[in-house]
Amino acid sequence: MKATIITIGDEILIGQIVDTNSVSIARHLNAAGIVVHEKVSIGDDSAQIVGCVERALGQSDIAIITGGLGPTKDDITKKTLAEMFGSELIPNQTVSDHVKRMLEERGIEFNDLNRGQALVPACCTVLFNAHGTAPGMWFERGGKVVVSLPGVPYEMEHLMQDEVMPRLKAHFELRQIVHRTMITAGLPESMLAKAIEAWENALPPYLKLAYLPNPGAVRLRLSAYEVEGESVSKEIERQFEALRRIIPHNIIGYETATMQELIHQLLTERRQTLATAESCTGGTIAARFTAMPGASAYFLCGVVSYSNASKQAVLGVDPDTIARYGAVSEQVARQMAEGARRISGADYAVSTTGIAGPAGGTAEKPVGTVWIAVAGPRRTVALLKQCGSDRGQIIDRAGAFALGLLRDELNGK
Repeated sequence: MKATIITIGDEILIGQIVDTNSVSIARHLNAAGIVVHEKVSIGDDSAQIVGCVERALGQSDIAIITGGLGPTKDDITKKTLAEMFGSELIPNQTVSDHVKRMLEERGIEFNDLNRGQALVPACCTVLFNAHGTAPGMWFERGGKVVVSLPGVPYEMEHLMQDEVMPRLKAHFELRQIVHRTMITAGLPESMLAKAIEAWENALPPYLKLAYLPNPGAVRLRLSAYEVEGESVSKEIERQFEALRRIIPHNIIGYETATMQELIHQLLTERRQTLATAESCTGGTIAARFTAMPGASAYFLCGVVSYSNASKQAVLGVDPDTIARYGAVSEQVARQMAEGARRISGADYAVSTTGIAGPAGGTAEKPVGTVWIAVAGPRRTVALLKQCGSDRGQIIDRAGAFALGLLRDELNGK
C-alpha cells in the first residue's frame, strides 16, 4: 500500500515556513503499514495541483494533501479538487454552524468569506475539523483515496489522528511496516560500515539497513515493509543483539537515545557528579544535561569562560600557558577541566576550547579546531578534533565529541 504526500503553498516554496506536516503525516502512515512513495511541495496553482494529484493517483493508492483551504482568494485547493472530481460546491450546515460558533467565541464577524468555509464538494465525505474552520475532505475514485486537509499543523494533526487514519484502516487491508533504530557513537559512518560489513551482508533480504549520520552519532535503522509485524520485530531484535557483540562499546541505545541520556544514567546510578567548562561551545554541553529532569542529582555547575581573563580568574588557567600555547591548546583544555573540577568539587569535569569561526583561524589552527578535555578521579585526558567550517556545525560537533570522551572516561576506556 503506497501513499503520496502533497503540501500546497507558495510560503513553503519560498522558505517562509518549514513543512512539518509531511513529517507528521508520514509517521502516521508508516505506523499503519502504508509506505510513503513520495513527498511533493507545490505552489498555489490549479493546474499544478491537478497534475500533481493525478500523477499521485497513478503511482499510489492514497494521496494526502495539506494546505490551501483557508477563506481567502489565494486558497484554491477546495475549488480545484471540486472541478477535478466533476463536482459542485454545496453548503454543509454542520460546518457552517461550527464556523459561526467558533468565530463568535473569538469576536470575529461571520462574513461571506467565512461562510465560504462551509462550501464543500458534493462528491466528498466531509471530515469534521473540531479545531478550526476548514473541514477536511475525503474523495474516492477507482478504489483510490484522496484526502485534503488544512495546512495548520495543529488542525491537520487532529484530523489525521481522529478522522483519516481510522478511515484508511477500515478502507484498506493493511500490513505492517516495522522500523527499529539503534544509535551508535564513536565510529564515523565509513568506519562503522566497514566494522559491520559482514553482519550487514548476512541480513535477511526483507530487512533494509539505512545509515543516518548525526553530529557525534550514526543511527542504524532496520526496516521491513508490508510484513507480519511480530515475527519481523523479533528478527530485528535478534539482529541488533548480534550487532551488540560486534561493536559493544559503540552502542548508545535505541530510537531517540542520546549520549547525554546515557551519561545522565551512569552518573545518577553511580552517584557521581559533573561540571563543565566551555569556551567555544558557549554552554551547549551544560544545556544538554540541564534540559533533562533529574540533572540536579549530579550536575553541579557550568562555566562559560569565553575570554582568556575568565579562564584565568575563574578556572585558574595559568596565563603563561595561554601566552605560550594559545587559548586553543591541549594544555589550556586540560587546565580548564581540572579547574572546573577543583572549584566545583565534581567527580568529573569536561572542557572545550576552540575556534568556532568564521574568523580567528590560522594555518596552524584553522577554523573548526577544538581541544576537548575530561578531568576525573584517575586522570585528565585531552582530545583534538577538527569540527568543520560552519559555526553551528562546529559547536554541535564539539559538544558531541566532548560527550563521547566523557562517556569513555566514565566507562574506564
